[in-house]
Amino acid sequence: MSDQNEKIEDVKTQFIEKITDNMNAFGAPTSVGRVLGIIYMNGEPMTLDDLAAETGMSKTRMSQIVREMIDMNITERVFKKGIRKDLYQVEEDYYETFISLFTSTWQRAISRSRHFEQKLKKKIDEIKRDPELTKENEQRINDLLIELHEWKEYYDWIRRVNDFFESGEIFKHVPKKQTGGGKDE
Repeated sequence: MSDQNEKIEDVKTQFIEKITDNMNAFGAPTSVGRVLGIIYMNGEPMTLDDLAAETGMSKTRMSQIVREMIDMNITERVFKKGIRKDLYQVEEDYYETFISLFTSTWQRAISRSRHFEQKLKKKIDEIKRDPELTKENEQRINDLLIELHEWKEYYDWIRRVNDFFESGEIFKHVPKKQTGGGKDE
């Protein structure tokens, strides 16, 4: 490999590591960030075999990571005529990747919260039906119901923020690129 090729590969590797770091900072596992970076810097979809060879991980582990990335909505399976193996590609728009990562994480948190709320409400209702409930404990239950209501409002707000990002409405308020008077101009 020529010196220029080595330098170019080094820059690509640095980009992959920076993408890995950024994804990790946003809550994604290092392995997910690295695979995303590898596919992104490859510039075209890759097979599990390609990814396993590039990372030194087993094909089984690569399959697990890619499944996790699909669940996070940051990669997708694609078809290419003449290739029998599954190919995986990532979004090439950093902003969309960011939104997909955050909204999928927030959506999981919202779902867990709903489950928690239902479970807690059932327990509270059971306590309220107890014929021997004291006035003091009734007040404590009412305080918990107020807290549960505030919790639900908070998660409703997270759901609305999530919708704001998923709809792309965020870009009307915070454009992808600064216009006029920006530092980078």
